[in-house]
Amino acid sequence: MFKDYNMNQLILPLDLEVKLQENDIAFSIHHLVESIPPGAFDSFQRHTGCPAHHPRMMLKIILCGYTQSAFSGRKIEGLVKDSIRMMWLAQGYEPSYRTINRYRVHPEMKELIRQCFVQFRCQLVQEKLIDQEAIFIDGTKIEANANKFTFVWKKSVEKYNTNLVEKSNQLYNELLEKQIIPEMTRETDEQLSIEELTQITKKLEEVIEEYTEKIENTSDVDERKKLRSERKTPKQIVKQVYDWIERKQKYQKDFEIFGTRNSYSKTDHDATFMRMKDDYMQNGQLKPGYNLQVASEGQYTLAYGIFSNPTDTKTLTPFLDQIEEQYFSLPEHIVADAGYGSEQNYDDILTKRKCTPLITYGHYLNEQKKKFKNDPFKTSNWLYDEENDAYTCPNGQQVTFKYNSNRTDKTGFQRTFKIYECEDCTDCPLRINCTKAQEGNNRKLMVNEKWEKQKEFIREKLSEEKTGAIYRQRKIDVEPIFGFLKANLGFTRFSVRGKSKVENDIGLALMAVNLRKYAARS
Repeated sequence: MFKDYNMNQLILPLDLEVKLQENDIAFSIHHLVESIPPGAFDSFQRHTGCPAHHPRMMLKIILCGYTQSAFSGRKIEGLVKDSIRMMWLAQGYEPSYRTINRYRVHPEMKELIRQCFVQFRCQLVQEKLIDQEAIFIDGTKIEANANKFTFVWKKSVEKYNTNLVEKSNQLYNELLEKQIIPEMTRETDEQLSIEELTQITKKLEEVIEEYTEKIENTSDVDERKKLRSERKTPKQIVKQVYDWIERKQKYQKDFEIFGTRNSYSKTDHDATFMRMKDDYMQNGQLKPGYNLQVASEGQYTLAYGIFSNPTDTKTLTPFLDQIEEQYFSLPEHIVADAGYGSEQNYDDILTKRKCTPLITYGHYLNEQKKKFKNDPFKTSNWLYDEENDAYTCPNGQQVTFKYNSNRTDKTGFQRTFKIYECEDCTDCPLRINCTKAQEGNNRKLMVNEKWEKQKEFIREKLSEEKTGAIYRQRKIDVEPIFGFLKANLGFTRFSVRGKSKVENDIGLALMAVNLRKYAARS
């Protein structure tokens, strides 16, 4: 016996909501988007043309599509026609893939995504799923939707630009020596500007016209041949200078695109070439991509940021500024791995934000090992005489204070070092193991007292029971987010180009990860 199955019998339409399970992810998406204040959708209002789809509905179906690993407009369009949960969220509307893509990259969509994260965090706090005691920060690199072989390197552009400047200055001096053109009033003596190169071409063209007139006005064959020969050189120079003007304009545009970066992709100017370990052998490969920074708690993403620089050290301060400005106030503890440990970051968190950094530094784990502690050549193990401000080297020599040295990095952050120098390293039997200085030079020691105090503070905090337990929570809190994003959701490469569009794309993907986890736990 079979259950009744008849394709010719009319069935009354039912409410699609009854077809969904009680804990279906569609309900989580619906409640989250409905919690966004109505004022956030005012910027989508249009008073002319055909009425647009409601942005609440569009946001719901896009989020739902991302939770089902559908990252293209066509796939989301197909789900709206096939999936029951998508039909219920769309309430009978079937927007085309063009409409979906237009909403997804809309500049105002960034505010809606931000509101999603703010409302989602409020929901987690109300349900006591997070305690707001700490945030865990980490980063990963995601490949951009750009050609892997159309790259531009800053050092190459600087090299070609320098050669161009030298050649143009040399040509200008030669033209003055041969009295082909008169001397110009230059802005700087270092290089010729585009305007000055243009003036040179105009003056050379005047010289060429004079030769042309002379050729037309004379009937002597030998004289005409001589004038043509003399006219040949300025014509070649004009052609060359026009080429230099085009190249100089291109180099200026390249430098504007570079900004503080060292490379960019021709097909996505905001993408930077970064070393990514994405193959099964974990071999580093240079690919265009973006540096994604995530702040989490309870394995939920609470805030995110997209950066073009590949290192995490320089992203912490702007990312914390972004969290405070757009998402929420910082909790007491800020937790991150050794990639974020630097004097500038510690100083920013302790002094400016009045928070506690639970961030290790580069050699923290090595310093805990017995081998490091028993190594007499590690300067941190040298005896220090506070009264005389001197260290004692493994050979028993005094390493005394000489002078202070200030250093400023590219970001303008200044560090102060105390320089110590050994009394005499001549004929020292331990010299090979102690220093790499050349013969005749004594061993020098650079000590940053502020940095050493910060490291001591971090060691003390991580040795305490409470703060140490918070730091150990980092690995099981923030890192699973990247695993879920890339392995479970399948988001390994952006599908849009440009930083603003990429921010929307990854924001939707991270919120999809949050919703899937939340729905599964519910």
